[in-house]
Amino acid sequence: MSSKVFSPSGDAVTVRRALISVSDKTGLVDLARSLAQMNVELLSTGGTAKALRDAGLAVKDVSEVTGFPEIMDGRVKTLHPKVHGGLLGRAGQDDAVMQSLGIEAIDLLVLNLYPFESVSVRPGVQFDELVENIDIGGPAMLRSAAKNFARVTVATAPEQYAALIEEMKNHAGAVSANLRWKFAVAAFARVAQYDAAISSTLSSITDCTEEGICRSVFPQSNHGDFEKVMDLRYGENPHQQGAFYRDLYPVAGTLATFSQLQGKELSYNNLADADAAWECVRSFDAPACVIVKHANPCGVAVGVACGDAYELAYATDPTSAFGGILAFNTELDGATCKAILDRQFVEVLIAPAYSEEALAYARKKANVRVLQIPLGHGRNMMDVKRVGSGLLMQTADNHAIDADALKVVSTLAPTEAQRRDLVFAWRVAKYVKSNAIVYAKDNRTIGIGAGQMSRVISAKIAGLKAEEAGLSVPGSVMASDAFFPFRDGIDAAAAAGIKAVIQPGGSMRDEEVIAAANEHGMAMVFTGIRHFRH
Repeated sequence: MSSKVFSPSGDAVTVRRALISVSDKTGLVDLARSLAQMNVELLSTGGTAKALRDAGLAVKDVSEVTGFPEIMDGRVKTLHPKVHGGLLGRAGQDDAVMQSLGIEAIDLLVLNLYPFESVSVRPGVQFDELVENIDIGGPAMLRSAAKNFARVTVATAPEQYAALIEEMKNHAGAVSANLRWKFAVAAFARVAQYDAAISSTLSSITDCTEEGICRSVFPQSNHGDFEKVMDLRYGENPHQQGAFYRDLYPVAGTLATFSQLQGKELSYNNLADADAAWECVRSFDAPACVIVKHANPCGVAVGVACGDAYELAYATDPTSAFGGILAFNTELDGATCKAILDRQFVEVLIAPAYSEEALAYARKKANVRVLQIPLGHGRNMMDVKRVGSGLLMQTADNHAIDADALKVVSTLAPTEAQRRDLVFAWRVAKYVKSNAIVYAKDNRTIGIGAGQMSRVISAKIAGLKAEEAGLSVPGSVMASDAFFPFRDGIDAAAAAGIKAVIQPGGSMRDEEVIAAANEHGMAMVFTGIRHFRH
């Protein structure tokens, strides 16, 4: 038994009759006017029909086609054989039955759904309003039209209108099989996203109050609402495939809002490292530079301007900085861009803005990927990690350190300068893989130990990194992302010349660790918060 394989290279289909029903009226009138100029008959419903008539366009109500009025406040208006038959009828195969029942073909469906997603996140939204924004007829029509892509064109978003009109103008009012197929796939994806949003939202509701809807942090069922941005050359390794997706509604200031200004295509590892660099650098208010290699900061510094911040960050670990991801939280100027690109190989540059001189110089290194990300203050609310046949979800680690809340546990209190360095080192440690140790002094990193099974080994590595870079550890402070289980980490830090320590506290041996700090004449503060990063 042979099966027919669809290829989007079939005949173009002329659009003679269009059904338009949209909640988002963006571009509606211009689209309808263009269709009317190509002699397309317009059918519509409710508010969409009114908007078209107000614009002076001739439009026929769907109720005239079905012979049945809109009822139940518009809840039932398109669930009718003359609508779905018009969308599902197959050319040449269903002509006879359509003619006998008076069903006319609908060649184009332009429809976007009730705004359930935006309503669901509105503060204080009431349950009844949420339910009324669950579209029923819309998804049914989208599925009918998309299933019959061999004859029907379906558009689900204003962003598609320009391509649709251009296609029809170029093909004497017809739409190619390729575009019909592309739009059909988008329609099925939209219905899936919509249903997922409803399922996730309703399964998260635990109570309804006069003030609004109460929700659980974690819904009973989870469906990620993502759209594909691009295919990647490969995943972490060449034998793996990769792609980048972003939230349908990306949070302002996060990586997914980037624009690539130049350079080679981004890789899976580029994006993973870029996220680590960007999240770290935007945690500072003063001009800062973060250099990331293999998802770990290898140099971080705050300066008067981005140029001196870069110099100090680079000096922490010049070897690891080679081929790194460089992120800035302020405009990158031409002199700093030149200093970077003349000195080292760079995979990605990230900044909220670039001077004309910086962009001009970057173009001399055409392969360098240059990303611009608006410096918003939004944060992802959830972190997700895929595990074997399952999903781990947690609220994001968005805890910001409060310098006034630090608890001094040692006999010796930190000086004001040490307190500033402790806060700086703590911010960096949050973005270093556990077990994380950060040595810092004067708002710059001196040495970083990352991703070790033993915290004391991380402390020793931080010292070795500083020595390798020719930096002086004595007088520095140390941050640890989690508590010290034994005093040996403190002993190793003291031997290196560390004078103050910031850590969460909470170990059964806290008293032993504090005693070690006092023996070495070190100041120690507890945060009460840990920052494991796996």
